[in-house]
Amino acid sequence: MIQNIIFDFDGVLVDSEIIVSRAFRQYLGDRNIIVTDKEFANFAGNRTIEVIGKLSKKFNIQNNKKFYHDIMAIANNIYIKELTTVIGVEKFINEIDHQKFIASNSGKKRIIQGLKNVHLFRFFKEENIFSFDMVKEPKPEPDVYLKVIDDSNINPEKTIIIEDSVVGVQAGVAANIKVIGLTAGGHWFDERSSQELLDVGAYTVVKNYQDLLKTIEEL
Repeated sequence: MIQNIIFDFDGVLVDSEIIVSRAFRQYLGDRNIIVTDKEFANFAGNRTIEVIGKLSKKFNIQNNKKFYHDIMAIANNIYIKELTTVIGVEKFINEIDHQKFIASNSGKKRIIQGLKNVHLFRFFKEENIFSFDMVKEPKPEPDVYLKVIDDSNINPEKTIIIEDSVVGVQAGVAANIKVIGLTAGGHWFDERSSQELLDVGAYTVVKNYQDLLKTIEEL
């Protein structure tokens, strides 16, 4: 029986992956560089600084520091004003009776602010929020998930991870914890196949939180 649920943050609890995509596409579009949603989906789950590095190399952008500063300014403005939850998550959290954790490639301050912005902070104890800046290596390495297990003294065999990205699933699988892929976020457009999550080891993939609840009840 599952007792613990570890949520990724971006794209699982809050619909923020699409916000980051918009910020990058706006910045690059102003410079006559076109990146489609489908192309940008390949960067889902990566830290922003890593995406900056890859795009800088691809499009020969020289000033990485300014690139990062400008992207963060655009994204933070959208984040503060327009951040929403992933559809169905609040109802799901209200219906479950599991210990709840967050493990993310975002920073802890950003996670807490995001939770407060969308009124989800009341559901999570601050000590149950884990971020990449608390461990040696970010996802796809398993460090952040292993830290949740170790610090919280929970049984990994009675734990599931909810992830929306390839790097996140890889991290959960490397931590030897069952991972369920969730494709409810706005960055999962109709043409994007959930097979990419199964290919890297997800136990199963669900399209929404209603299906997720049924899946967990069957485990």
